[in-house]
Amino acid sequence: MKARFHLPDFAGHFKFNLVFTELLAKHPEFFREGVEIASVYGAFPPALWNGGRIQTGNCDPRFIKGVLKAFNDRGIPLRFTFTNPILEEKHLEDAFCNAVMRYADNGLNEVIVASPLLEEYIRKQYPRFKITSSTCKRIINRDELYSEVEKDYHIVVIDYDLNHDFETLRRITDKKKCELLVNAVCNPSCPTRSEHYRVIGRQQMIVAQHMKKNPNAPIDMEKVQRDYPGILRFDDCPCTGRNLFDIKGLKNHITPEEIWNQYIPMGFEQFKIEGRTSEILNLTEHYMYYMVQPEYRDEARFTFLKWLEHNDVIQMNEFGT
Repeated sequence: MKARFHLPDFAGHFKFNLVFTELLAKHPEFFREGVEIASVYGAFPPALWNGGRIQTGNCDPRFIKGVLKAFNDRGIPLRFTFTNPILEEKHLEDAFCNAVMRYADNGLNEVIVASPLLEEYIRKQYPRFKITSSTCKRIINRDELYSEVEKDYHIVVIDYDLNHDFETLRRITDKKKCELLVNAVCNPSCPTRSEHYRVIGRQQMIVAQHMKKNPNAPIDMEKVQRDYPGILRFDDCPCTGRNLFDIKGLKNHITPEEIWNQYIPMGFEQFKIEGRTSEILNLTEHYMYYMVQPEYRDEARFTFLKWLEHNDVIQMNEFGT
């Protein structure tokens, strides 16, 4: 039995996730049966190929290489969220994104795609990367999903509106290839989710281009709004600030009990925890909720937070931080 979890944000949550990998390695008794860390996903800013969530800041080559080494030395792939849906031909030659791909091109690391244009480019230029089909594609038609699973992808992330459509899920021929996002914060069947992804893609481009040219200056948001009317339409979306306890009642929410009692027996073993923009306390509760046995949660949480605060198990200066 395997429960392979994909964890959020190797850049902003670098230390958080690295310490958590050590908790799993040193205290396997804390964890539910079969828990593995399948990847840590995200992007190094300012990556304009990034999608799904906006990531700001700048990462220098030393940090990028340090993060790659830290996780890859532990056998854990980085999985790049290159899911910006509005990429054009001119964006494929982006110097920063291509440099990151070259640094990570060792046969272990992976990339998530939504744009056919970028997918074709990566397959041609970086054939050693395993490729995941993104939930950002919003494939909710049953036949389209089955067709996507048959394609040459390492993993297909199922749209979370299908999380409890067991009639559709049971008919998937290769369930081990499919990944379920267990803790979505979006409202089920949100009619504007695809549009939101496109707006995020545009915002990511604006942020990335600004950071490359003016890394120490604030973005002129008035000019941005003039150039791109409606660009801030989703900035006050009430879903984005939800925590673990807010989302438990959503129809697309998957509980740990469902993972072990329903999905794993059906043949699924890939599970994604979202949270690239989550606060540390919220993300900690998600990790404890999904991966740690209930009777060990308090001890595991205490041990984890103690290690996180005091660097008891890793020296961060080893990794360029």
